[in-house]
Amino acid sequence: MSTATGSRRPSRLLPALILGLVAGGCGSPAPMRPDLFYSLDPEPLESPVGAPLPATLLVSDLAARGFLGGRQIVFRTEAEPLRVQRYDDLLWADPLPRALARNLVRAVRHAQVFAFAVTPADRARADYLLGGEVERFEHLPTAVPPRVVGTLNLALVRADDRRTLRDRSYRHEVEVQGDTPDDMAEAFNRLAALLAADVVRDLRTLPRPSRSSVAP
Repeated sequence: MSTATGSRRPSRLLPALILGLVAGGCGSPAPMRPDLFYSLDPEPLESPVGAPLPATLLVSDLAARGFLGGRQIVFRTEAEPLRVQRYDDLLWADPLPRALARNLVRAVRHAQVFAFAVTPADRARADYLLGGEVERFEHLPTAVPPRVVGTLNLALVRADDRRTLRDRSYRHEVEVQGDTPDDMAEAFNRLAALLAADVVRDLRTLPRPSRSSVAP
């Protein structure tokens, strides 16, 4: 993902609405708008299938570069595809990498892939370690149709010998059904759910470990 920052967009409205405000708002300054905070906490898509692996998975906090490491929602326009920008007053309730890692833990627990799915805060002994980077998670407001896109680069490591078992990218895009910030946030939540579901399906292909894990 490009690390060019560009300028920050001062409005929380989508570009089509911004143009309308500029055209009709001559003479008086626009009133200040409060920040909008959105949660990234979709319902998991994958249900339990069979018995869980008798092991513990530790999902680490994800890495991210540039704006993706914070709370501001990132966007990119087709006119300036190399220019990464961020909305000033459209924010995630939690830093994006933390929210996406939490989504992964919730999805794995809901699907009962492992006997236990934990975070570093749980201080549990793990059999498998899942971590990686948020490469892309951005709004494309001028695309036709407008959409959100996301890419996670994740590696699954066996804890006892640090052997890498998976090293894969997961990518999805979701059309934004509307032109409001709420519509954009709903699309982002759908995107996060789809990415987590792909990871869950991939984890289900693991062979069963030779020893049982230690419960947290």
